[in-house]
Amino acid sequence: MAVTFRNYSPEPFFTEDYKKVREFLIRIDSEKMTSRMSWSTWEWAVTHGGRDQNNLDKIGLWEDNGTLIAIATYECPLGEAFLCVDEAYAYMKPELVAYAKENLHDNGKLILSLPDGDYDFMQGAMAQGFCPTMSNDRIALLDIDSIPPITLPEGFSFVSMADGWDWHQYNRVMWRGFDHEGKPPYDDETIAMRKQMMSSPMIIPELAVAIKAPDGNFVSHCCMWYRPGSIDCDLEPLATDPDYRRMGLGKAVVYEAARRCGKLGAKHVSWALSQPFYCKVGFYPTHTYTYWELV
Repeated sequence: MAVTFRNYSPEPFFTEDYKKVREFLIRIDSEKMTSRMSWSTWEWAVTHGGRDQNNLDKIGLWEDNGTLIAIATYECPLGEAFLCVDEAYAYMKPELVAYAKENLHDNGKLILSLPDGDYDFMQGAMAQGFCPTMSNDRIALLDIDSIPPITLPEGFSFVSMADGWDWHQYNRVMWRGFDHEGKPPYDDETIAMRKQMMSSPMIIPELAVAIKAPDGNFVSHCCMWYRPGSIDCDLEPLATDPDYRRMGLGKAVVYEAARRCGKLGAKHVSWALSQPFYCKVGFYPTHTYTYWELV
């Protein structure tokens, strides 16, 4: 083994390093070496409007004869790190923790997302002064073949990016669905940012679904990420206008997008159990990642 280290390219968006990381995450996931930073989470982060694009070269890459075998990265801002490694190189886990502590912190503050039960990562974290918190992500699955039929309220309908996408309406539902205060901004910069967030070459337009109300407003939206040939798809994001919650629209848009993935070959939807809603619509937990804090 001839493992070497280098930094990620400082150029944003769709570089060769971006593609190399995506393929690495697909590979370790297909080998059941599951990471909290999935390939779809990476895709979403790369174009996210809130991502720190000025510190990309702080992302660490480890390669063996040109093959990527480990990464230490952040998702959007510095201060939260995700460590991913091919299990054939598990001995490197303490090195990844040490790298993250040195390079991915935000003014000395850093949270690590580590898989429960991974002794090498946990020992490495404790050696570097991290302590587990009571906060965690519970990764969960929804079986697509278990989804029941569902009917939208009268006058509501499904639309997708494949049908022609109203970017002002997309901005509206994301703004309101994530509980921002005030009226949504519709300036050119904001709309450009929304287009950027949905510009990944891995997006399948039919899987970016919204529910349109009788007045034409998008009131619920979710996007599914599916890779042809896989039996799994991932949900990111889900947003429902607060004026239209408790009407079953969030469940409906998830089910509709999941069914579309099922027609392409997916069997399961993966997501984090961040709210009781996901349990109520059929997601069940499979494994847990705990947040470790630098103290």
